[in-house]
Amino acid sequence: MNHEYLKLFVRIASTHNISLAGSELGLSPPVASMHINKLEASLGVKLIHRTTRKVSLTQEGIEFLPHAEEVLNVIDTARGSVGAGSFTPQGTIRVTAPSSFGRMHIVPGLKGFIKAYPELKIDLRQSDSVVDMVDGGFDIAIRNASLNDSTLVARKLAVDKRMVFASPDYIKKFGEPIVPNDLLKHQCVNLIGIDNWIFDTPDGPFKIKGKGAIRIDNGESVRDACVNGMGLTLSSVWCVYEDVKKGNLVQVLKDYPVISDTAIWAVYPGSRLLAPKVRAFIEYFKDYFGETPYWEK
Repeated sequence: MNHEYLKLFVRIASTHNISLAGSELGLSPPVASMHINKLEASLGVKLIHRTTRKVSLTQEGIEFLPHAEEVLNVIDTARGSVGAGSFTPQGTIRVTAPSSFGRMHIVPGLKGFIKAYPELKIDLRQSDSVVDMVDGGFDIAIRNASLNDSTLVARKLAVDKRMVFASPDYIKKFGEPIVPNDLLKHQCVNLIGIDNWIFDTPDGPFKIKGKGAIRIDNGESVRDACVNGMGLTLSSVWCVYEDVKKGNLVQVLKDYPVISDTAIWAVYPGSRLLAPKVRAFIEYFKDYFGETPYWEK
């Protein structure tokens, strides 16, 4: 069985598009269609439904997919094991990442990643929505959150420490909160999706919902509103560290740490074997961020 046909089939399963999958592998649409026809003929079953608007897997295709992925992973792993370091991960790796974290920390790291793996292509999609990895055809999702999906495997890339910040101008005008309950006397700029702020206090966890006129769905915009004196905000250090260094923001409520179990994760669909390109991406960015990420220094 031609493993190039398998590779094409796996990409079609991810992209739901024969032309797109073929272009990723350097194949024209007619050649890609011919390869799939040959694969189906060799198996004696129909693997995909073709319509003018969509490509989807047949039931046989759904059942065949994990076996095809495993064969390709075994081949890549085997090639790497005998290549004395000469084997380089190839193909296209599709990654989804939160908009702000992707722009600030993934994109700058891609220069070194491409240099280290010149035969890999990156398809990066940035969105603050939690996308379905399987439906979206993604190899890896970067998430800065708590993880609840048991169907995914996760590797921690970095810490995601969160604190409360304010601009010096805001503090000068409205004062600084001393205890968490003081937040009720202040304007808070809230990131949509984080409704409650939980603090570690001598009396145990203290939960409060910051009041304010502004709610935004983008972390960088929340930060910018805070820099402009519109209120206090709860933010990840990775998002505000540059403004903290410049003196545009200062931490408040230092004696009351924010309780959060979030981290920066690389997640991928569970399987018995990890594709070399996925392993390469994870290991590179884990080293790039370091044990103590640069935004924490």
